Amino acid sequence: MSKLWSKGYSIDAVIENFTVGNDYILDYRLIPSDIAGSLAHAKMLNKTNLLSQKDFEAIFSGLIKILEEYENGNFRINKSDEDGHTAIENRLAEITGDAGKRIHLGRSRNDQVLTVMRIWMRHYIFYILEKGAETAGKLIGFAEKYKNIPMPGRTHMQPAMPSSVGLWAGGFAEQLLDDLYGIFSQYDFFDQCPLGSGAGYGTPLPLEREYTAELLGFSGIQNNSAYCGLSRGKFESRLLDMLDQISITFSKLAQDLILFSMPEFGWFSLPKELCTGSSIMPQKKNPDALELTRSRAASVGARALEVKNIIRSLPSGYNRDFQDTKGPVLEAADIVSSLMDVISLTVEKLQVNREKLVSSFDKGIFATDAAIDLVAKGASFRDAYREIGTNLDKLEDKDPFAAIADRTSSGTAGNLRLDYAEKRLKELVEKNIQRKTHVENALEKLAGRPIRIIV
Repeated sequence: MSKLWSKGYSIDAVIENFTVGNDYILDYRLIPSDIAGSLAHAKMLNKTNLLSQKDFEAIFSGLIKILEEYENGNFRINKSDEDGHTAIENRLAEITGDAGKRIHLGRSRNDQVLTVMRIWMRHYIFYILEKGAETAGKLIGFAEKYKNIPMPGRTHMQPAMPSSVGLWAGGFAEQLLDDLYGIFSQYDFFDQCPLGSGAGYGTPLPLEREYTAELLGFSGIQNNSAYCGLSRGKFESRLLDMLDQISITFSKLAQDLILFSMPEFGWFSLPKELCTGSSIMPQKKNPDALELTRSRAASVGARALEVKNIIRSLPSGYNRDFQDTKGPVLEAADIVSSLMDVISLTVEKLQVNREKLVSSFDKGIFATDAAIDLVAKGASFRDAYREIGTNLDKLEDKDPFAAIADRTSSGTAGNLRLDYAEKRLKELVEKNIQRKTHVENALEKLAGRPIRIIV
């Protein structure tokens, strides 16, 4: 197997192992994205008379054959290949002979990997928005189901004011929705095609970059060829930052579930099938998945910082450091996907203990309500605050259910306005489907068959 940069000599094995790292392993899931980019590049070379019709047809059919081999589990990337780009080109040359050696005209591995990652990240956005919308929908449904169940609100971890299970769950639902809209709003950055920028300086060839962008379903090109190179790692860090926001939401939700399912609280119960046991204590039912949600959520933020620290002080132009931005993105993407699964399943199976929640209310939690009652009778709020605060022992019990009903402002326990969240969720799903359909149709038209991007 020849390397794309081969000049007839071999490098020391220590250097080869160090520079290749696990890139050839990471690239395996990127093969469909790589083939899509190569199909578009070959079609553009043919259109601009830089590739003969005969060679184009050989290359096109060869790339489709490689895609089929990949889908059937018969395509491999060897460590000696270094990466997926080389493995595809070597296999293409095996299938087509000299024609396959012409595919790299007018491009560098720099704009090739930029395009591959851009295609992959674009599809991952579609995927994580779909998955996130499903989880948000479950949280909204949970909030609706338990909207009238009282739940003590807490500040500083102390009893504070009357709340409800619906308000608590709806809060996380709307936070997750904003996280998802954050990713959705970043889509335009990922909808720029860098193919044709070469090593960052273009080439003296009449490449039609707008054509390849259209073929791949991008709305346009990433214009400045130097910026294409400069953006590597920047776009990855944008995605990681947005994924970190989701992981923070899930970590906070996991912490609440761990706390409120403790026997001392007993507000919620985790079904035994969601918990693990102890090797020494027979009675234990441990919320390990939620604990690992906290730790793995933290690792998403660590990977976001890792990528930014890699690119932070790099000079312009390509530097091999960029290779190490790929792993953190793929790893964080997988982590967030698994966090979605855990949170979605937990919300679906979580048991709400109504009696325990109601019995957790004490007189003190109604102190603010009592002060507001005095204001309604003519007192200033500050005087009412002092009056209640110095006579807490004289507070009367209040029905927690009535306390919820008293809260009628939009977004409060007695008026959750879940329709607002449902409307936003529906709009997000519809817009995401529109974008995904456009891209998938473009790729199918390009290849003459569907190309399934593996996220």
